[in-house]
Amino acid sequence: MPRNLTQKILEAHLVAGECMPGREMAIRIDHTLLQDATGTMAMLEFEALGIDRVKAELAAQYVDHNLLQTDHKNADDHIYLQTASARYGIIFSPPGNGVSHQVHMERFGVPGKILLGADSHTPGAAGVSMLGVGAGGLDVALAMAGYPHHLPCPKVLGVRLTGELPEWVSAKDVILEMLRRYGVKQCVGKIIEYHGPGVKCLSATDRETIGNMGTELGATSTVFPSDENTRAYLEAQGRGACWVELAADDGAVYEETDAIDLSALEPLIACPSSPGNVVPVREVAGTEVSQVIIRSSTNSSFRDLMVVAK
Repeated sequence: MPRNLTQKILEAHLVAGECMPGREMAIRIDHTLLQDATGTMAMLEFEALGIDRVKAELAAQYVDHNLLQTDHKNADDHIYLQTASARYGIIFSPPGNGVSHQVHMERFGVPGKILLGADSHTPGAAGVSMLGVGAGGLDVALAMAGYPHHLPCPKVLGVRLTGELPEWVSAKDVILEMLRRYGVKQCVGKIIEYHGPGVKCLSATDRETIGNMGTELGATSTVFPSDENTRAYLEAQGRGACWVELAADDGAVYEETDAIDLSALEPLIACPSSPGNVVPVREVAGTEVSQVIIRSSTNSSFRDLMVVAK
């Protein structure tokens, strides 16, 4: 039976249980991600396990959230995380290195692997066809210790993309269109798998944006095929050797399906007070803006920053 890409990745990591929607399953975790807002507690939990070194293939600790040094508290946490990382064999990314999801994709992302992160936006790993799952700190600590991750097997929502993005329409508008359709709750318990001819017009960082903000849909994760765009990105990062082609089989079946004609999209915006409150930008044109924040988990790529800068 033809398999979708999500099934292929989950089955390749299956340790126990069944890869059937709703059934309990346990999967092997390749990479783990901690950031400083959640990482201090998770690191303490890992230390309490009494493990001498991390057992995951790769464990990374990023400092990209609590950067204000108005007193000693954040600084103390950062020193602890740095020294604990050195003690247990964890890669440490200091303040100023960049947003964890973007940096992990650039430096460590590998198509087909599974990343478990103590950050809800871990599904941004979809940018390089990595299955990223956000979890609690204790779950990540256990994965760092080599234990599998337990979860109900998600349904797969296959979204077929056709056409190409018009001028001034970006990947952010793709995920906002999904939020306009599904809101913030209708994708709970699902992995969103994008496929179809429209995928080829999306760069790796476009896909990271879509996967990252898929969290606002309530989705467990997001995945894209690994194709020539993925290879070009990894080669630009000096890591072309880790590229592997990945895609759903022809005729793959999905529990749910949808389709987006990229050429029909227009610039969209999420209004207060929910990411699901999406309207066309033209409907709020002229609204006074008093504060703008540049860079986030979802839009931290070089392209996103340079669009603003220019």
